[in-house]
Amino acid sequence: MIYADHNATSPLRPEARDAMLAVFDLGATNPSSVHARGRAARGAVEAARVQVGGAIGSRAADIIFTGGGTEADALAVQGVVDALAGACTLIVSSIEHEAIAKSAGHSGAVVQTAYVTPAGTLDLDDLRARMADWDKDALGTPVLCVMLANNETGIIQPVAEAAAIMRDAGGLTVCDAVQALGKIPVNVGMLGVDYLSLSAHKIGGPQGVGALWHRSGAPLKAILYGGGQERSLRSGTENVAGIAGFGAAVEAAVRDLPKYAALAKHRDAMEARLKADGGIVVIGEGSPRLAGTSNFARAGFRAETQVMALDLAGVCVSAGSACSSGKVKRSVVLMAMGASDALAESAIRTSFGWNSVPADFDGVADAWLEAARRTVLKENV
Repeated sequence: MIYADHNATSPLRPEARDAMLAVFDLGATNPSSVHARGRAARGAVEAARVQVGGAIGSRAADIIFTGGGTEADALAVQGVVDALAGACTLIVSSIEHEAIAKSAGHSGAVVQTAYVTPAGTLDLDDLRARMADWDKDALGTPVLCVMLANNETGIIQPVAEAAAIMRDAGGLTVCDAVQALGKIPVNVGMLGVDYLSLSAHKIGGPQGVGALWHRSGAPLKAILYGGGQERSLRSGTENVAGIAGFGAAVEAAVRDLPKYAALAKHRDAMEARLKADGGIVVIGEGSPRLAGTSNFARAGFRAETQVMALDLAGVCVSAGSACSSGKVKRSVVLMAMGASDALAESAIRTSFGWNSVPADFDGVADAWLEAARRTVLKENV
């Protein structure tokens, strides 16, 4: 089997597994307990906090562990709205993951859309114009929500530039970096954002663990209440084994950044072959992209048909976002980029990661071309 769906979830790294097993071997652990096992658990959590903070250039103290990337997004969005007592407007990019978009929609705040260019990157000119005319008395504090790398296309967003625009206007920036972590360098100081959400399982850590980086002094209010864990910003007993696995995975992912970057040449070769022999359109080809992500379409070859055909051939890929309860539907991201209905309905995503090998790219191309020859390419003969 060829696994080409790393953007959905990445296989568990051996370093993460070893770190988790070490915690399991401690026996019953609660990091809030003051006895020896509790102290050992607390040590594991704090060691991981240092690892995650180090990976993004932050102090360990500014890392809040959560139950995943979605919860981290919700804490950032709802937490800032509540901290500002609703006196804000959320400006959500049109290509955001549903974890941000739906959190914004349920936050009780006014929501505006930040548009992207046909190249799939945030329209900075539109953002500048909007901030130049911003009426803070009427609209409150502007809060931009923009991801660092898109989960479907892999297109990298101009977050540092956007955050600077927001900062100059007295606004805030929430950045979902779930897909970027471990694939490109991520540094909160250089990005200039106020909130940054992360997830373990996208980089070879365990599922069910994430984190929110919160700039010291930026407004944030808890959305879960209880025992006051995580500086009273995320109550609930920490998932010690999961957090330890997260720390080990992020350390390994940062170490392997050059290896991930090297995937680009294999992806480009795969795309070139599919364009020449299959007539595909590569989405975002001219934009900066994650090295292991390729989103492509062949008009008339429906995405769900491609996914099923590749699955039968032993190849795992996704259509659109794979985080939408298994549904295959027209890509909102591609529609936001101005893609035609025909392309948006036929786009699939291949995503490679830490354990991918060059033969995987060839295998995906072989399987896709075989499926196409039985359908759309056959019809064109």
